[in-house]
Amino acid sequence: MSDELFPDFESHWIDTEVGRIFARSKGTGKPLVLLHGFPETHAMWHHLAPTLAETHKVVCMDLRGYGWSSAPEGDPKHETYSKRAMGRDVVRVMEALGYVHFAVVGHDRGARVAYRLALDHPGRVERLALLDILPTYHVWEQMGAGRIPEVHWGYLSQPRPKPEEEIGRDPIPYFEGLMREWSAAGDLSAFDHRALHSYWQSCNEPSRIHAFCEDYRAGATRDIEADEADLAAGKTIQCPTYVIWSDYYLVSGPVGDRKQPLDIWHQSFAPKATGIGVTSGHFVAEENPSATLEALQAFLQS
Repeated sequence: MSDELFPDFESHWIDTEVGRIFARSKGTGKPLVLLHGFPETHAMWHHLAPTLAETHKVVCMDLRGYGWSSAPEGDPKHETYSKRAMGRDVVRVMEALGYVHFAVVGHDRGARVAYRLALDHPGRVERLALLDILPTYHVWEQMGAGRIPEVHWGYLSQPRPKPEEEIGRDPIPYFEGLMREWSAAGDLSAFDHRALHSYWQSCNEPSRIHAFCEDYRAGATRDIEADEADLAAGKTIQCPTYVIWSDYYLVSGPVGDRKQPLDIWHQSFAPKATGIGVTSGHFVAEENPSATLEALQAFLQS
């Protein structure tokens, strides 16, 4: 059903180190890759991608373990779902489509892949937009200090197989519950039913539930290590960086720590970042697509 959300987009299956990555593309301008969040798929971009494709070559891809992309088995050290490894998939996809340099927009987990990619491969990422996240190490620090609740991060990162088995007994209500909690309205009214169908198809399968858990286990281990190593080295993102945050979720909601998100990025990886807050729950591209699109267009075309 997600085909209907992306009229005239081409479909691609691209081989990577862990299997195939699914992507859609459209447009003829400068290359721009859009990376979705949890527990969604590339379908979350359906409001924005067609308009962005009027000025850019837009590529929407499913991260490994999500949507129609391969869901490899996790490894004991959680390298497979590290954001560094997932960033390599982005490089492979874009190279296969003929692009060495590109802009990246990421939401949620996709934004974590995006900023890690910008730190690891500074010569490739020309512009970076991060939607509704704070740095991974910072969120874990805040949870460890008891300043914010662990919410799903602590649960999904528990050792295998506890969360996989518990979620697997009735997965869709679990993921529905998270999305309701993170939306400003407390329900699913903001989401297109075809996009939701794509999300539930992806969620309702054991290998992908495992992939989601491994994504968060990597966040608690390999991703923190990568962040801390770059912080210790004083490494920062070199390209123009733009942050969009939701007033409900990131500032006053489940993961907000009442600081301005820009301040946190300035003090860590993006000292020159600019940005804007939008009236929305966590899913800014679907709950407030007009404000999100306007902000992204201004940044990408500046």
